Amino acid sequence: MGGLVVPACFGKAIAAEQLVTTMDPAHKKRLADAALNAARSAGASYCDVRIGRYLRQFVITREDKVQNVVNTESTGAGIRVIVGGAWGFAATNDLSDAGIAKAAQQAAAIAKANAKAQTAPVQLAKTPGVGEVSWKTPIKKNAMEVPVKDKADLLLGVNAAALNAGASFVNSMLFLVNEQKYFASTDGSYIDQDVHRIWAPMTVTAIDKASGKFRTREGLSAPMGLGFEYLDGERSGKVVTPNGVVNYGLSYDMKEDAIAAAKQAQEKLKAPSVKPGKYDLVLDPSHTWLTIHESVGHATELDRVLGYEANYAGTSFATLDKLKSRFQYGSDKVNIYADKTQPGSLGAVAYDDEGVKTKRWDLIKDGVLVDYQTIRDQAHILGKTESDGCCYADSWSTVQFQRMANVSLAPSKIPLSVAELIKDVENGIYIIGDGSFSIDQQRYNAQFGGQLFYEIKNGQITRMLEDVAYQIRTPEFWNACTAVADERDYRLGGSFFDGKGQPSQVSAVSHGSSTARFNGINVINTARSLG
Repeated sequence: MGGLVVPACFGKAIAAEQLVTTMDPAHKKRLADAALNAARSAGASYCDVRIGRYLRQFVITREDKVQNVVNTESTGAGIRVIVGGAWGFAATNDLSDAGIAKAAQQAAAIAKANAKAQTAPVQLAKTPGVGEVSWKTPIKKNAMEVPVKDKADLLLGVNAAALNAGASFVNSMLFLVNEQKYFASTDGSYIDQDVHRIWAPMTVTAIDKASGKFRTREGLSAPMGLGFEYLDGERSGKVVTPNGVVNYGLSYDMKEDAIAAAKQAQEKLKAPSVKPGKYDLVLDPSHTWLTIHESVGHATELDRVLGYEANYAGTSFATLDKLKSRFQYGSDKVNIYADKTQPGSLGAVAYDDEGVKTKRWDLIKDGVLVDYQTIRDQAHILGKTESDGCCYADSWSTVQFQRMANVSLAPSKIPLSVAELIKDVENGIYIIGDGSFSIDQQRYNAQFGGQLFYEIKNGQITRMLEDVAYQIRTPEFWNACTAVADERDYRLGGSFFDGKGQPSQVSAVSHGSSTARFNGINVINTARSLG
């Protein structure tokens, strides 16, 4: 489904203090050269090696208890080669010169076997070698260095605040990732990258004890490519909606959000159920990110377009003929771009897992489909001479393949506030936060819920509603976009665990937007009895 999935295992358990150690760069280069030399000797015309140390920490709490603390490490090397025009891949956790050379020879042997069955040789877009370079997520505070007790105390304080504000139950979590990735290739690149990500999700539940009815409100934070400063309040980005709901940008006050969530969950218990029908929808960025992800992000992955990938909700309706015919994907207000460089985003890196320098490029321009997302061995299909730099593997032990870049809706260049966007809505619904969703095998028909729903009457936000979901056909929906707020409202949302492939891999990706308006969208009532 665009696959928002939590992976089962990330590696071996380790002590928390081991989360802050790193591998020696000179040692990694020596190992990389051993792999490259062994691959060349085995007949490879191309080889890349990824030496990775993947560190993760999960802290999980409920009410006044810490339920779990998990620290994991996974270290090894993945080697990909081309022999006889075919790919081969092998991986090893034996990081000796002999161990990594043996893996390179295995990859070459696999490629030779694959070459016997290939229908056409691999065509790699040229990528210049960059020599020895390094890049690090521009964090202020490494979250892995913060003591576990401080993290647990933070979450338990958040839980207590929610309970004191009227919540019946509360779960809060902290997910931290550090990917130490070293890439080398026969193109002449030696790229050392240190990638950090953070996510602090929570679920707050309120119960009406008399009826047994309950309602929940998820946290309104976004997973980010930041350090612990995201939770320290050292960065700005808070946005308050016209009806007083607080949303968060590059910093997150988790306790403030927990208190609001408790109050809003209680309010949801009393909110009237929506009347089905056509409404103008005003969608907050905390909601829109998921709609972008499912109906545009996955739909413009070239491997889905070509039918090479169909796992997690299929291929794509946005076929190559639509690119040639300048298909009207949306209205002229819709400008959607891919970007692997945006600071603070989950997908931000300097180079992808093929050694390609990352960039920003347009997918939909003034509503017209103008491009896709592609990698080195598919670029020639579009007549491109270079990759878009969106190849990724979730581990040293998995092969890199096409993954979604950060895909975002550009804000309006004309000044437009959210209040101004709402003022002429006669009959609408304001939706905040992401909820359940479903989408078909062509990324064409879909349904989306949310966290908070507010009625709009004659330009005024009036009352909370419940049981709201809207149905779309992708091009009809994006062509119904009549306005997008300006950059003052721009914020990121995203997925920390976006699933794709078979065997499944996960990646992290952000989607930015400002609040946007869509006219005449079909809304259903999710609580209606079916008879």
